[in-house]
Amino acid sequence: MCWFHSLAGSLAVGVAVTFRDALARLPKGRDLEAPPAPGVGGPPFQRRNRGSPAGAASRTPPIRGSGPLIGCASRRCNPERVPAAAAAAAAAMVSPVTVVKSEGPKLVPFFKATCVYFVLWLPSSSPSWVSALIKCLPIFCLWLFLLAHGFRFLLAHPSASLIFVGLVFSAVGDAFLIWQDHGYFEYGLLMFAVTHILYASAFGMRPLALRTGLVIAVLSGFCYALLYPGLSGAFTYLVGVYVALISFMGWRAMAGLRLVGAAWRWTELAAGSGALLFIISDLTIALNKFCFPVPYSRALIMSTYYAAQMLIALSAVESREPVEDYRLSKAN
Repeated sequence: MCWFHSLAGSLAVGVAVTFRDALARLPKGRDLEAPPAPGVGGPPFQRRNRGSPAGAASRTPPIRGSGPLIGCASRRCNPERVPAAAAAAAAAMVSPVTVVKSEGPKLVPFFKATCVYFVLWLPSSSPSWVSALIKCLPIFCLWLFLLAHGFRFLLAHPSASLIFVGLVFSAVGDAFLIWQDHGYFEYGLLMFAVTHILYASAFGMRPLALRTGLVIAVLSGFCYALLYPGLSGAFTYLVGVYVALISFMGWRAMAGLRLVGAAWRWTELAAGSGALLFIISDLTIALNKFCFPVPYSRALIMSTYYAAQMLIALSAVESREPVEDYRLSKAN
């Protein structure tokens, strides 16, 4: 029993420290905006002093469609409504170093929670609420990562809100999959299907990128054909629908991806990479469950899954569509 008490003690300490660090990074009181990164000047990284004339003179006018990191980098933003100077500023790429300085500290609880999961490595053969908590803990930290940017940020940007709700459904799906051998696999599949719908809605339908969609459709058809011989009963249709949904989400995440030129943006790279890793994770689950045992399947599934969720959450930081643009696009 000594090993059990030692494990329980380390588990409690790990969870407590992770949540303490995560909660400490949430905005307090009326300070609902993301804290600025040290050494990074100018909006939007620098907190604006709205009460002083110097602050008013130093800040640039807000650009329609701007998120907390880049002005009007929204793929849904209508260029016709943006002045030429604003469009030129929007094309500027944010340095990855700047991104790490600004967002890295808020992701520290997520990395700690992920380490707790892999260090404890609780056996999947004996599911429990403790193992469900440990598995969901990194996703809880991603909730706090988005909340650390302020409630006003989530309320003002529908895309970020959709990704946040998608993370909530992901956590529920993770809990169901803990008991997948007890008949809860279908429920987990349903939760993640809803997650992909929410993520696809957050990524938007512009640009359309039909060629990218066609390539992804062909690859997803090939994957389903690979899985089909091992499917039976309701899974024949459920897996088919799920493959279509995750492929659609991947298409929308990669549609705006540009690796060269002025249109290069780190958030779309994060979204596209996250969607690709999510597809790899779920494909590994399907192959391991319906076709053949995949070596080191659990480590591969969980490492790609956590990385995918982190990248998708990071892509929400530069929201694609403020409320006013969202209403205009609905009207059009």
